[in-house]
Amino acid sequence: MTPKQNLYPLLFEPIFKEKIWGGQRLKTELNKAIPTGKIGESWEISAVEDDYSVVKNGPFSGQSLEELLQKFQEDLVGKSVYRDYQNHFPLLVKFIDASEKLSVQLHPDDELALKRHDSFGKTEMWHILHAQENSYVINGFKKGVTRGDYLKKLEEGELEQILHKEKVSAGDTIFIKPGLIHSIGKGILLAEIQQTSDITYRVFDWNRVDRNGESRQLHTDLAIDAIDFKASEQTKIAPLQQRNQFKILVQNKYFTTRQLHIQNQKFEWNQPEIDSFVVLMCTKGHFILKSGNYQLKLNYGETVLIPAEIKQFTLEAEESELLAVTV
Repeated sequence: MTPKQNLYPLLFEPIFKEKIWGGQRLKTELNKAIPTGKIGESWEISAVEDDYSVVKNGPFSGQSLEELLQKFQEDLVGKSVYRDYQNHFPLLVKFIDASEKLSVQLHPDDELALKRHDSFGKTEMWHILHAQENSYVINGFKKGVTRGDYLKKLEEGELEQILHKEKVSAGDTIFIKPGLIHSIGKGILLAEIQQTSDITYRVFDWNRVDRNGESRQLHTDLAIDAIDFKASEQTKIAPLQQRNQFKILVQNKYFTTRQLHIQNQKFEWNQPEIDSFVVLMCTKGHFILKSGNYQLKLNYGETVLIPAEIKQFTLEAEESELLAVTV
């Protein structure tokens, strides 16, 4: 009988997505080997159907996340995570280059997504890595906007008048719950953590067309029953100020995202009570990850998946920032 190969920190080949609003900053700023054209997204860890991430380091190189999950189950994701999601990896992790503004959009919740699409809904968060001066996000409507107001402005082509815009800078975090109308503005580079779902209801696309002169599909009929007109516009979370200690940025039933700024420190992760894998995204500088006899360097813009069975590891850096995501 062949002995079972031990799990170790896993790096994956990024999956690049061309977008009408994308650019080349995933290459120029995050040093990713993207193709030419308008590349808007780098899917760092994905279990979306037909877009499964493939391991690029160590003995499991060339194997997909789907294969590893079927093989290792709770050792990879944690007992409670495997109980709840079985062989479905629960998160999709991305870097996004919004060289132009995204469409105005929203996502359905679990109940509606299951009914309509046999899918999970989409709760997500953005962590801003870089923002041009005066960059903004759209996160909800202006105060007091009703369903009737929305339908009237949509018909008149004046939806922008009732949208709430908020300036953002590097270090800001935005929480986007299902039903919240939203958009990423021009000139923003960010990290995104979300449920494994690729369902988006697009309601306005700034009247632009693609390379073939075609407008992208809108989903206004699907969106009307999914919009939460009472969604709070207070979604921005202030940047981290502390050094060498974790701060929880976002915590909900789908994921918890902590931020850590390491400064001339060796940081020990030893939290056996967390029954989950850990995703680390390097959002500034670089750090060294040590786990048993395994060691790797993670640079700005890189992502690693640490299996749930690994309960202790060390992070070392002179100056680095990172996000740590668990379920």
